Amino acid sequence: MNRIKIGDMIPSFTLKDQNGNDFDITTLLGRKKLVIFFYPQDGSLNCTREACYFRDLSEVFDEADAVLIGISGQSVESHKEFAEKNGLKYTLLSDTGNNVRKLFGVPGSMFGLIPGRVTYVADRSGKVVYIFNSQTEVQRHVDEALKMCLLLKKTDKMNF
Repeated sequence: MNRIKIGDMIPSFTLKDQNGNDFDITTLLGRKKLVIFFYPQDGSLNCTREACYFRDLSEVFDEADAVLIGISGQSVESHKEFAEKNGLKYTLLSDTGNNVRKLFGVPGSMFGLIPGRVTYVADRSGKVVYIFNSQTEVQRHVDEALKMCLLLKKTDKMNF
């Protein structure tokens, strides 16, 4: 299985969002920084903590010109319910066949029984600049992604 590494480009993919609409990642490449986080399951304790922490800091990500995208294997309906129950305003994508998870090479954990939790940060061009992989340090996924987005924002200003 190929794994996305720092320096690789975000692969193109299209999945259904929580509203049942097609979401094509290529529409954001060249326009926004991306924070793509793979999580195991809607509604589980740690996944809810992570999703809500991203929600709580979503304005700061917006100010850093970054788009938040959560991906897991549950259905569109499950994502819609999860988003509504927790007030999540960012995009949740349904990867029911785990095809995008495989495309990124997100490892499983616990003998492969639980889907892995990995966060990718990509610059405006779509190049991966940071990866954080931890099943249990859910808040660190958000903190580390935010640090990287703020760092990218500083370098954006220096390049203009």
